[in-house]
Amino acid sequence: MDFLGTALHQFVDILSRAGWVEVIDVVVVAFILYQLLRLVRGTQAMQLIVGLAVLGLIAVISIRLHLILLGWLFQTAAPYLVITIVVLFQPELRRILDQVGRIGHLGRPLSAFNPQLFNRAVAEAIRAADRLASRRIGALVAFEREVGLEDYAATGVRINGELSSEFLQSIFFPNSPLHDGAVIVRGNTILAAGCLLPLADEATVRERLGTRHRAAIGLSLASDALVLVVSEETGSISVVENGRISRNLDSEGLRRRLLGGLEPEGGGGARTHLLGWRLTGPKP
Repeated sequence: MDFLGTALHQFVDILSRAGWVEVIDVVVVAFILYQLLRLVRGTQAMQLIVGLAVLGLIAVISIRLHLILLGWLFQTAAPYLVITIVVLFQPELRRILDQVGRIGHLGRPLSAFNPQLFNRAVAEAIRAADRLASRRIGALVAFEREVGLEDYAATGVRINGELSSEFLQSIFFPNSPLHDGAVIVRGNTILAAGCLLPLADEATVRERLGTRHRAAIGLSLASDALVLVVSEETGSISVVENGRISRNLDSEGLRRRLLGGLEPEGGGGARTHLLGWRLTGPKP
């Protein structure tokens, strides 16, 4: 109780001396922390953050209670904390740096978004997925959003062709050279095919999944891509986003999932950019 009373007294004292500069400082830091939590929400990093918070609480308690051995252990391990954070949160740090590097015109311009071409591309992808699923032909299609997928496109064969149902079906046709890889789509263009995607760690996946689904989860955790998966074993259609799988989608469910995940908010004149800010731009 004495500890809580002292902490409350210090908090009130700080608030009484805070000016506008301090208030702005706190608001900015709180906003950044909130956006970082949004970025890791639903991923394995959230569990790691909780674990680090528990360790930090134990360290504070050990110092307050003068637990010499436990306090010495935490003080000795403190210098290695930065290296540990970099190793544990590598995918999340990469996503943050990638999004920060896409401020303004440095990123992929979304102001040129064409609703007609977009709807046509979604219709073609759905038609291809239905036909592939009916014949139980596996497929893996990654739709690029804000975070660029050039690194993964470089691992496959460059296509740069207009997306069509027939094109996708020919790529994933059994025994074709590009059948086992992933197709990366930017807008209504097939950027590359036969691409290699990062597989999700076994600790991240809590159920038994095939290679395509693990690759879809791995890419969705490393970027903000929306990934379409057609199972070769069951013929079911799934969509993966932020490590979460929406299973057994029919044509209408797939259409809602793709339109909701790929279309910039507010139609053609609005787009979501860095840290979730909603920006407005000129209509095409």
